[in-house]
Amino acid sequence: MVEFAHSAVFDVRDYECDLQGIVNNANYQHYLEHARHLYLRELGIDFSVLSARGANLVVIRVEIDYLSPLRSGESFVVRSRLERVSRVRFVFVQEIDRASRQPVARAKIFGATMDASGRATRPHPKSKP
Repeated sequence: MVEFAHSAVFDVRDYECDLQGIVNNANYQHYLEHARHLYLRELGIDFSVLSARGANLVVIRVEIDYLSPLRSGESFVVRSRLERVSRVRFVFVQEIDRASRQPVARAKIFGATMDASGRATRPHPKSKP
């Protein structure tokens, strides 16, 4: 079993579902993003502080495997871990499961740190990743 550094529990809200009664695929990205922000905050990484230092964390690629649909009112957990890919790139490995541990989605969100001009840059030492 793969170790994850962070987990966050959420509930599906009615308005996140489509006419089929399942969560619209775009909302999974919202769940994943919110979990990443909570994880970074737990690590002491603040987007406004990074921005003030001239560094911006940006998503450069998203891979999601949808395995089982969520429905309104269901509870689920998003687990996350952060891995360095290179000097300036990183990846969040994330999974969404029902409370029963039934897999819902698996994702890799690739990111980079960019300076104000849009060039890839190393993150400030005090501001992981």
